[in-house]
Amino acid sequence: MAVTSIMIVGVGGQGSLLASKLLGRLLIDEGHDVKVSEVHGMSQRGGSVVTYVRFGEKVYSPVITKGEADYIVSFEKSEAARWVGCLKTGGKIIVNTQEIDPMPVIIGAAEYPSDILEELKKKGVWIDEVDALKLALEAGSAKTTNIVLLARLAKYFDMPYEKWIEAIEKTVAPKFAEMNIKAFGLGYGK
Repeated sequence: MAVTSIMIVGVGGQGSLLASKLLGRLLIDEGHDVKVSEVHGMSQRGGSVVTYVRFGEKVYSPVITKGEADYIVSFEKSEAARWVGCLKTGGKIIVNTQEIDPMPVIIGAAEYPSDILEELKKKGVWIDEVDALKLALEAGSAKTTNIVLLARLAKYFDMPYEKWIEAIEKTVAPKFAEMNIKAFGLGYGK
């Protein structure tokens, strides 16, 4: 079995680390060898956060380099553009349409690019856009945006829906389980 490589990219505080933990738990429960690596950067200050999740029969390294990612799950549009070079030919980017201004935009030194996703599509990048924040708010909290995006990723995997729900129940605090399951259902389209 080939190794599948997934990058989860976002901005500090968006829940990308919980998403990678949940995904890793699911894949281990399904019998895969799983390697997860996190790069925090300046995450506490709104900086970029990257998590690598690799799984298969035998995985030797958690790191994903240029042209190796089968999937990139981007919690924000500009992060999709920042990491697109890691996507392999034929790979897919699942991207939240939310825009979070990076520091150069906040201080007025730059403008947020208005056509990021259109430019990527012109280059032949396969993009699945979702307004994950809207669906998360519908589920009850913006903090479930990460779960909405995982649900979108789940649609590309041959794993039963119920297995994903079990992973949510095992990973999130019990008092938040129902809301996260609702968010997953909205992201999945159930």
